[in-house]
Amino acid sequence: MTRGVIATPHALASQIGAQVLRDGGNAIDACIAADAVLCVVYPHMTSVAGDLMAIVWPSGEGKPIGLIGAGRSGELATIEALRSRGHDRMPERGVLSVTVPGTVEAWGRLLERFGTFGLGGVLEPAAAIARDGYVITPKLSEALMANADWLGRERAAFALYPPMEPRMLLRNPDLATALGDLGRGGINGFYRGAIADAIAVAISKRDGLVTGRDLATHRSRWVDPISFPYRDTVVYELPPPTQGLAAAAMLVRLEAGWTFKEARDDAYRLRNRFITDPDFSQAPVEPFLKPERSDPARVLAHEGGDTVYLCAADEHGNLISMIQSVAFSFGSGVVAEGTGMLLQNRGAHFNLDAQHVNRLEPKKRTMHTLIPALAARNGRPWAAFGAMGADLQPQIQAQVFMNLVDHRLDPAEAVARPRLAILPDGVTTAVEADYPEASRVGTSVQLMPAKHSMFGHAQAIVIEGPSAWRAGADPRSDGSVEFVQ
Repeated sequence: MTRGVIATPHALASQIGAQVLRDGGNAIDACIAADAVLCVVYPHMTSVAGDLMAIVWPSGEGKPIGLIGAGRSGELATIEALRSRGHDRMPERGVLSVTVPGTVEAWGRLLERFGTFGLGGVLEPAAAIARDGYVITPKLSEALMANADWLGRERAAFALYPPMEPRMLLRNPDLATALGDLGRGGINGFYRGAIADAIAVAISKRDGLVTGRDLATHRSRWVDPISFPYRDTVVYELPPPTQGLAAAAMLVRLEAGWTFKEARDDAYRLRNRFITDPDFSQAPVEPFLKPERSDPARVLAHEGGDTVYLCAADEHGNLISMIQSVAFSFGSGVVAEGTGMLLQNRGAHFNLDAQHVNRLEPKKRTMHTLIPALAARNGRPWAAFGAMGADLQPQIQAQVFMNLVDHRLDPAEAVARPRLAILPDGVTTAVEADYPEASRVGTSVQLMPAKHSMFGHAQAIVIEGPSAWRAGADPRSDGSVEFVQ
């Protein structure tokens, strides 16, 4: 048995992660097993055919390492291809928004470098749940109802995810089979085998832009995280193509005394100007980490987005911060027939303006919203934290971390505390009803119910000793914290 802790946005995923620890796995094994379960039980939030980012602080190491598990656009993806199909902006749904799935290859890379279990060991629980069925939570039921109209455009998607009431049982036998095949045969089947063929056929028959060659050549990338001081900690974020620099910029400006809106607007202005795939354009780091007053113009952002964030730690000293997504709710809405997998719509973040840094180009990773984070104190790992929420992630993440550091809250309080968010229009501030002095936030305020899902759900772990942790799972989700002692 491995002593440890795991926090996820669904209790069943947390329970499976804890069982992996009890069976002798480490934090990385537990986190991947839990993530696979989330791909089954939270289909509106994530999918095996989505993307994954992680930061791992391995046992005994002096610094963390990051993994960018972001898929690229297809070799057929050009601005001209979209315009010839009648689009003047990137579609948010459907096959043209699909990019190469990065999750499965990222699972393999993480397990190969840090895991103690094989792929089959971490995927078997998720496969069993997909086969035997799971109980629909009220939150998933609400998502199924809200998205039924557009999901109905795709027969396979609607057959898998029709409107369903809470406490009904949902099964996905095709996904169970696919997970079982991956467990036995490894990740090659996903990118160069039968699953790859099914994905390529599903995209091709819908006149999409991703080909079998795109799947076969996909690779994740190990990276050094960006690091910067905040109070008495050092914070670690992922570099581009993620918006980790924007999250860093917000914290740096908030520490310097900027208002929340000032910090958000400047961080997002820089993000929209500079961040894209670094293979195509390198974003300068200094403007993000050196606060200077700049253009006060309104900064727009994308609407929506669904994601899962989870974290785990173990007695050996491993700490992992992981985030994974299908992009928007239920992704593209396209299911690769026979796999039970919804394909992500991450390509919706590309721009069709040929002068924009994040313009659509073949084999390119878009500016990516997924940002796991870690923090250190005195040169040692201290906290893992993050949140779902698409464009709102830097705002949510900043509030959670300030709750931990500035307000010295327990992780459970830090993720549950009322939040605010500057909405994508760049003007309106949404505020949860129980936010302190909510009526004084500003002039353009949208008051929302307490613990509302639009404010994302966050998880956090704080390390207090070799086998001592505090952790929190956001009450805005169906999550829980599981300790193995």
